[in-house]
Parts: sequence; structure tokens; C-alpha cells
Amino acid sequence: MNKTRVNHEIRLTPVRLINEHNEQVGVIDTRDALRMAEEAGLDLVEVQADVRPPLCKIMDYGKWKYEQSKKKNQGAKAQEMKEVRLGRSAKIDDHDVHIRVSQARKFLMEGHKVLFIQRYRGREMAHIEIGMDRLNEIVTELADISKVESPPRLAGRQATMVLVPDRAKVASLKARLAKEAGATSQAPQELDAPAPEPEPAEQEA
Repeated sequence: MNKTRVNHEIRLTPVRLINEHNEQVGVIDTRDALRMAEEAGLDLVEVQADVRPPLCKIMDYGKWKYEQSKKKNQGAKAQEMKEVRLGRSAKIDDHDVHIRVSQARKFLMEGHKVLFIQRYRGREMAHIEIGMDRLNEIVTELADISKVESPPRLAGRQATMVLVPDRAKVASLKARLAKEAGATSQAPQELDAPAPEPEPAEQEA
């Protein structure tokens, strides 16, 4: 996308114009298009140069560039790799594993990749299956929102794997949770049933 600048060498060829309200103006002279852009306090931007006449649009070029840069940065952030370490050894408490899996679930729901690291200490290297089995269990536990990009593998004294969000599953889960939250908020409150009135005492003869 090229910004057309006002100068003395501007071509007098016609352009197909879209105005600042995103309305089709039609084919007009370039000078007229520039004049309209100036009157609107905006820029005339060539959005498609490989057609005849070229397609131009009146817009705030600086704002457009900023928004494009912002979207690009957000996309890069969404693909950020998060790291989850499963303790300093294979002897990690199940409760601690659960906490780390919950943390990983949060990262995946936000659109991040997650690198899991299982370390081994000393003689634990003789039983690497303990950590590998744990990683495979995590794969199963998070299968509802993720898929395996890099399966569990041993590298030195640690095993690693990478999970990435399954976008379709994440979107489906978010929609279901939002629906459930809406249903809960709209549910009528049940009123307490009135207490039964006491029966009149029998009079003595």
C-alpha cells in the first residue's frame, strides 16, 4: 500500500476512489482525489496499484500504519512461548503438578504455546519413564484445548515437550463457558417456601 504524496510530479491519470466513509466515489482525476483528501484533512493512499485505473482510498495513513503495527505485535505476542517447569526433579508432588497444569491451561486459553520441562536429578536418570509418563498424562489432560507440536523427548538431564492451542477447541470451549455463564446469570432466583402456619391448639373440654 503506497501513500500518494502531493508534489509537482503527480500523474494526471484517473484513479478509482473510495472516500473516507468507505463509499465508492468512482473514477475521477488524481488532482480531484488529492483535493478531496486535503479537504478531509486526510491522505490519498494507493491501495491497489496493479489494476487500471489504480484503486485509491482517502484515509489517515499514520493511524492505519499504527493499527497495522499494533495488530502485528499482538499476533507475535499471541505466539509467545510460555515455559512450565515441573519441579527440579521427577519427584514432584501431584498437587504441584496440578497447579502447573492449571497454569499451562491458562496460557493455552490465551493463545500461547507452552514448553514443559521435566528435570531429573542423580539416580532419577535410571527411571526416565517417570517423567515421560507424567508428560504424556499432561497431554491427555490438556487434549480438550491443545495439540502436541513437539512430543516428549529426552535432552540431557531433562525431558521436554511443546503443546500449542487447538484454536477450534479453544473457541468452542470459550463459547460454551460464555453460554453457561449467561444461563447462570439469567436463571430466576428461587424464593424460599413460606413456613407452614401452626395448627390451632385443641381446646380442652
